[in-house]
Amino acid sequence: MIKHLLIAIVALTTLAATAQTKMRPVNELINTTNPGWPIVKDWIESAKNKVEILTADSSKAKDALFKTQVTTRSPMGSVIYMTGGILVDDGWIRILGSGNPKLNRTLPDWNKGKSIEKFGEASPFLLVADDAIGGFYLLNGGGLGKDLGKIYYFSPDNLTYEPLDLTYSDFLQFCFNNDLNKFYKGKRWTNWRDEVSKLDGDKVFSFHPTLWSKEGKNINKNTKKVISIEEQYNSNIDTRKQLGLDK
Repeated sequence: MIKHLLIAIVALTTLAATAQTKMRPVNELINTTNPGWPIVKDWIESAKNKVEILTADSSKAKDALFKTQVTTRSPMGSVIYMTGGILVDDGWIRILGSGNPKLNRTLPDWNKGKSIEKFGEASPFLLVADDAIGGFYLLNGGGLGKDLGKIYYFSPDNLTYEPLDLTYSDFLQFCFNNDLNKFYKGKRWTNWRDEVSKLDGDKVFSFHPTLWSKEGKNINKNTKKVISIEEQYNSNIDTRKQLGLDK
């Protein structure tokens, strides 16, 4: 665990400290002697929550790994290279990998235009996962706080970046084993599982009244519609600015 944490911190420190680095070829990022995937796979096989591994396309996996510039020795690199993504709790949480028809976004491509403008440049954070109600999980690259390498939750019910004090490895185990009903208390409606299991991985439920409003706190009384996750992310960012939360 400590070994993987150190690998992640070194990678993030490099990204944060260098405006534009020379990108390593993909063959240097694929670690065949000490890969992280067997460890992640063991976590999945012993998971308490329902976990679905989405298959990866080899060429897309190599492209995503190259663009992200992390090695497969790390849990994040192994998830990108070995999976098209991971779905937890029938798709309630979507952990980004190298893309799949059920989750048609790669981790690096999803971050372009949000946390980075060019691949290989400094990254203040990385969007690594999201959920069906428009919440986003971010790995801190230095732009969210001093806790480099820790996960934040961009919550739809208050539009703030909540520090979870979890490394990426911790976050995976949080998704696999944590009581998600407790974490999402008040944010899951009657029959949510049936509806979420049919939801495209690039879509989310948008609520009216909004979850961050005083009127929108009883989710079972809200109306909801399906929108693209891109639209939801942009709406969250714009609303934060309008509310003066970025000051």
